[in-house]
Amino acid sequence: MLEFALAAFFLVITPGPGVLSTAGVGSAFGYRAGLAYVAGLFVGNFTVALLVITGVAAVVFAVDGLRQILLFASVAYLCYMAARIAFAGARIGFIEAQSKPGFWNGFALQPINPKAYVVSTTLFSGFAFLPDALWAETAIKLVIFNALWIPIHLLWLWAGVTLRRMDLHAHVQRAINIVMALAMLAVVGLALLAG
Repeated sequence: MLEFALAAFFLVITPGPGVLSTAGVGSAFGYRAGLAYVAGLFVGNFTVALLVITGVAAVVFAVDGLRQILLFASVAYLCYMAARIAFAGARIGFIEAQSKPGFWNGFALQPINPKAYVVSTTLFSGFAFLPDALWAETAIKLVIFNALWIPIHLLWLWAGVTLRRMDLHAHVQRAINIVMALAMLAVVGLALLAG
């Protein structure tokens, strides 16, 4: 169970579309919009986890044409995000939006987020600790996973709001942008490996 919790922690805290966009919403719009966005991400992530646990995701991804379309859409979106971050100049370029994103924006991200599927598949198909009680193990995993997922995303939201309030030197801001872009490209790599 400890191995599962550690794996969940490291898989969730690493930069991906969910946490990066959470920080972006926080930096652009503050806590209120950010909390609505995180609530949408949470429901969307829980939906993806259920799709993986029940095998629906495996059935959908078994359709070659559909799988390739979804993979292309995900990779294109993630590359777009990485480019926006890398070329944001001296600003903190997590995400730039014209209107306040909310619950539905967060919810809509997760079904096209390859990291959500990779994390759920890794966690719920591995790390068995109650082999004779699969449903109990799955329920415990869901509780542990969400007990880590919620505070980690709130931490990223806080980081975004905090960066909004800081007056960072242009070199530091550019370095942050480049690191965030590289993290997004790593997620693109994971998507391609999983595909």
